[in-house]
Amino acid sequence: MEIKAVVGDIAAIKADALIVNHFQDKKQLSSDTAVVDRALDGAISQLIKQGDIRGKLNELTLVHSMGKLPADRIVITGLGKKQELTVNKVRNAVAETCRYLRKKGVTSIASGAQGAGIKGINKESAARAVTEGALLGLYTFRRYITKKENDLGKIKKLLIVGSEREKPLLESAINRGRIMAEAANWARDMVNEPSNYMTPGHMADAARQLAQKYGLQVEVLEKEQMAELGMGGLLGVAQGSQQPPKFIIMNYKGRDADEIDIALVGKGITFDSGGISIKPSEAMADMKGDMAGGASVMATLIAMAQLKPRINVTALVPATENLPSGTALKPGDILTAMNGRTIEVLNTDAEGRLILADALSYTKKLGAKSIIDVATLTGACMVALGKICTGVFSNNQELADKVIAAGDETGEFAWQLPMYEEYREQLKSDIADIKNIGNRYGGAITAAKFLEEFVNKTPWVHLDIAGTYETDKEKGYLVKGATGIPVRTLVNLVLSLAK
Repeated sequence: MEIKAVVGDIAAIKADALIVNHFQDKKQLSSDTAVVDRALDGAISQLIKQGDIRGKLNELTLVHSMGKLPADRIVITGLGKKQELTVNKVRNAVAETCRYLRKKGVTSIASGAQGAGIKGINKESAARAVTEGALLGLYTFRRYITKKENDLGKIKKLLIVGSEREKPLLESAINRGRIMAEAANWARDMVNEPSNYMTPGHMADAARQLAQKYGLQVEVLEKEQMAELGMGGLLGVAQGSQQPPKFIIMNYKGRDADEIDIALVGKGITFDSGGISIKPSEAMADMKGDMAGGASVMATLIAMAQLKPRINVTALVPATENLPSGTALKPGDILTAMNGRTIEVLNTDAEGRLILADALSYTKKLGAKSIIDVATLTGACMVALGKICTGVFSNNQELADKVIAAGDETGEFAWQLPMYEEYREQLKSDIADIKNIGNRYGGAITAAKFLEEFVNKTPWVHLDIAGTYETDKEKGYLVKGATGIPVRTLVNLVLSLAK
């Protein structure tokens, strides 16, 4: 979809549809809505007076211009109570409106910077929210649908209207919003792919393609190199699969130095059956998405390559399948991680932490100044936080606060859980340095405590996205399937660290 800033009166813009807004319990019209209302001889005001337009959040009212405007249709989008407006509500409302107009066969839309000037929302943030809302909300994954009659319509153009003075600012906001949304959508594509089309080898190929397209550096370690490095966790999980594991390393260099300012480590289990500790068959098909962490850190580098912040970022993805077979890892086996620590494997379905143990050890060896890992790690995190918040676990409060703030700005909410040393007691093993699971209580925390063993004192944040990486319903800018979380959070974080 083409998105561009245009100068003019919104009522004079030629498009299939215009988007204006109205607030709940407010009789006074916002500026763009008032302009359109006058051109329509007060039709919007009359609908408000009659109670047909109430301004409730995400309420959509379609009005036909009947030739009074260059645009054929006008949608009045409810933004809820004025005093409660947020950038994320704007993002969601625009997404809902765009999907509604797509169903109407609309191909071009014009909108102002929705919500600008309300509750401290500036024009730039509003324009970025409109851009992100449209691109994220209109996302589809229909690669394997062959019937043409099932095709959705396509919105080809979005015009964001402002003044001549505002145009450069709007163009900058549109560019950043487009880059962030398209990076998130790239991750969505990767997560939505079926596991026979997204093997560890396919992930490695995708990394090479990104490197070539965006000028990134990439290295892929093969099984023999992993063995030389002593990556017993990754190789142990991989031994049940016929697909060879891959360890993907991607680098973005924003400044002339060899240092890694921040490392992003993403879990890359391209299919998780649970291994010998096999999962129930119900919803096992969703386990094609167990590489969402890996997809998100790779996608973040897409944005870095275009936004070009002065910071060095490395993304690392241990990629493998977790399958049961005659050669598979068994409960009771002991593995040795890259840092030399021995792990008693009591449950082969707690495999993500095993591959991350090696990835974090490798990252520590590289000397990264700080580490963020992203993983669909535990069902326990979903039990604790539902599907609304990503779990945050950290050994450094300053870094954790920055991650949470970056998520708040994007609407990708995160919540910090405790990391008291007492939780480590559950992981004590009688025959190895550590067990890979504790008891049934506090499972998301004990998983994070396990990972902490492999970062030592390096500032580190673990993001458990088990509840937020996908959604089973359409709401706001989220559509059924992969969400792309936490790509935009990571982009915001890196940009803030670069400053």
